[in-house]
Amino acid sequence: MTALRHTYYLTIRQMRNFLRQPWYVALTLAQPIIWLLLFGALFKKIVEIPGFTTNSYITFLTPGVVVMSAMFSGGWSGMGVIDDLDRGVMDRFLVAPTKRGAVMLGRITPQVATTIIQTIIIVALALAVGGHFHGGPGGVVVLIVVSALLSVGFGSLSNGLALLLRKEESVIAAVNFVLLPLTFLSSAFLQQNLAPQWIQDVARYNPANWAIQAGRTALTSGASSSTVIWHTLYLLAFAVVCTWLATRAFRSYQRSV
Repeated sequence: MTALRHTYYLTIRQMRNFLRQPWYVALTLAQPIIWLLLFGALFKKIVEIPGFTTNSYITFLTPGVVVMSAMFSGGWSGMGVIDDLDRGVMDRFLVAPTKRGAVMLGRITPQVATTIIQTIIIVALALAVGGHFHGGPGGVVVLIVVSALLSVGFGSLSNGLALLLRKEESVIAAVNFVLLPLTFLSSAFLQQNLAPQWIQDVARYNPANWAIQAGRTALTSGASSSTVIWHTLYLLAFAVVCTWLATRAFRSYQRSV
């Protein structure tokens, strides 16, 4: 119960910090909308490639944009840790009887809330511009769940990197080095069987692709598919392991101060 109470208080703190930056909130929510409309218009002729299984690129693209937004929202979470380190806030948390896991989860929970809002906005916009999702509300719920799990995983890794590197420039370089390749080594923009074989092989072990495949299958075919179930379990394991590793990073930080 103590850990839950600490997580609650730290989550409230992060939400207040988040809401004090209204322009950041607006841009965070607007960016995936721009991605959906821009990429949807730029690549809409891709569906004419022989072997493409849908005639609506917006329908195909929507899960990719949702997952990409979740990844980048989580990936930039470490910037807040850097700020807390520079202002001495993190040191006060560590000398207080605050659970280390609560410090980590308190930072991640607002990211999950952002992911949920982004997903709802993107899906609604996709429907408005001609997308069709036969999976119904259940498919949207699955997309929210897998995107939230992915955000937790990459948010935890970003926070852990911030504790280890402690420099904004280093964290930004590391995040871009990981997130951009993972985005393009997935089926976010192109159907997987149309990609080169080596990309297909890498995508099988790519957490971003797990989320995209699970979300896309749930939106188009329903939430009961084995692809949805197994990929969701993979993402759950990924989120748990990343959170554990990030919590362990506190020990490395404490030994160095």
